[in-house]
Amino acid sequence: MDIASVIGLVLALGLIVGSILLGGGSFAAFFDAPSMMVVVGGAFAAVLICFPLKNFLSMFGVVKNIFFNRMSNIPELIETIVSLAETARRDGLLALENRVSEIDNQFVVLGIQMAVDGTRPEVIEDIMRTELDSIATRHRDGKAIFDQLGRFAPAFGMIGTLVGLVIMLQNMDDPSKIGPGMAVALLTTMYGAIIANAFALPLADRLARRSAEETLLKTIVIKGVMAIQSGDNPRIVEQKLKTFLPPSERPSEEEQAA
Repeated sequence: MDIASVIGLVLALGLIVGSILLGGGSFAAFFDAPSMMVVVGGAFAAVLICFPLKNFLSMFGVVKNIFFNRMSNIPELIETIVSLAETARRDGLLALENRVSEIDNQFVVLGIQMAVDGTRPEVIEDIMRTELDSIATRHRDGKAIFDQLGRFAPAFGMIGTLVGLVIMLQNMDDPSKIGPGMAVALLTTMYGAIIANAFALPLADRLARRSAEETLLKTIVIKGVMAIQSGDNPRIVEQKLKTFLPPSERPSEEEQAA
């Protein structure tokens, strides 16, 4: 589970609720069903216009992946690839077929299986990069949905406010209704701002970050598989892959010697 995303979402909503309660306001006063219908329903309807139904419905799976999909650890991935390189160097490329069942990363399995089958290097790289591009495209589509939701929610909040103001102005003959009418009108603006800034836009940025991380991981795999296929020394493979790590995360000479 992505603890940081969960904590951030809960904290954002908790601070809003806490500010309402500490300010002495009634929580019930901040809930209005028609306003919620205009903002939430309108924003989702606009997003549905922008995307095919299949993409729209995939939004819920994307949210699940943000919170529950565990990313691979780069040092562990490099260690796995180097171990495969050592096996290939010692026992030959065909010996890797016996180790495929040990590997959890399906992208590594794809590359190693093609190498074992004798696929030409350029074909292996082309297939793996095509798979990488396909994944990046799906991530962009998922991010675009949340970007649009963050764009439309405040707009429909303003539409709801204008509707509320029109209704309020039609009842100017009763001054006692002006204050409650203004409060209800402003609620839609608040709902739109909360949906955009506490949910949609942060999740869109998180998806972009997750996509960049997965692209890096799969690029490491491609480099590693191609190095193994070409018969590089395992130490050379390790040095190639460690260039993807920031200097602070690379093991020191003492750790390597140990």
